[in-house]
Amino acid sequence: MAAIATRTLEHLRANHLGIWAAGAATAIVAISAGLIGTYHYLDNYWLYRGFAPPKDPAYVSTKGSFSQLTVTSAALGGRQQAVDVYLPPGYATHPTDRYPVIYLLHGFPGVPATYFRAGRLGVVEDILITKHKIRPAILVAPFGSTGVFTDKEWANGLRPHQGWETFLARDVVRAIDAHYRTIPAGWARALIGLSEGGYGALNIGAHHPAEFRVLESWSGYVQADNIASIFGGRKALLRRNSPALTFPSVARRLRAAHTFVWFYSGSVDSLLSQNVQFARELTRLGISSHFSVIRGGHDWALWRGQASNALLAASTHLLPPSPPTGARHVPGTAGVRASHA
Repeated sequence: MAAIATRTLEHLRANHLGIWAAGAATAIVAISAGLIGTYHYLDNYWLYRGFAPPKDPAYVSTKGSFSQLTVTSAALGGRQQAVDVYLPPGYATHPTDRYPVIYLLHGFPGVPATYFRAGRLGVVEDILITKHKIRPAILVAPFGSTGVFTDKEWANGLRPHQGWETFLARDVVRAIDAHYRTIPAGWARALIGLSEGGYGALNIGAHHPAEFRVLESWSGYVQADNIASIFGGRKALLRRNSPALTFPSVARRLRAAHTFVWFYSGSVDSLLSQNVQFARELTRLGISSHFSVIRGGHDWALWRGQASNALLAASTHLLPPSPPTGARHVPGTAGVRASHA
């Protein structure tokens, strides 16, 4: 009897261990699957901000294409920066045509590709061109930092090799003009940014008044953030990098260049009051502009929803200057087409 009891006990123990091991393995698999699922969800959310991956509708027969360029920047001490480029529909099949360029400045934290993922700007351009609403343009989104969570403000900082403004306005623009069939003129360039990038677009535009015809700020700001690593608390540097304070001094040059400022802010955005005041100042200065308050906050739901209007505004104002009386040709306009669709 004792032997039988011992064998029975061992059998129960073995079964118990087997059940425990099976349960543990199942739990590990479930937890792993959950972690993997969570990772994929978070990764997908970071890429697309909760939206579906962008896709052209069926009626778009001709689509644009992505390209990437690496720019070696003297302003950054020889640092190499990636630049995302979206070539419009028809770029490859119309080899003699030249195109205006729309530069896109990301916010913080952020990466250039978010314009095309969450903002789906490539798809938006394809649609607008198919509908004959805009002229084709090259979309250019440079990476304006040393890391996703490193703040550079698109500004020229006080330290050596921190010329992020010069990187964009000189190094990137020259590289794009050299590598792609652009119209290399200020009237054919737009500078667009969201949040910190919107601030950057206005700040760089004020410092380079004839280099960009259109300046767009999506939920941006006009007073420089007092970031010690960039401005060092220096009042003169903060003032020079605050569009609210610099636009009056360059208003005449902006008017002469026919600069158009298009910007908006969410109705519950903490930056709204800055933008409202700036809109009044632009009106006082006689600078051509359009300001809107859009229902919403400070997020991709707002920026994605306004992407079509933003490209329409840029395209409408990227026009060659009127030729003087008797002139037959405006330099840089050869090969400009209304649409390839």
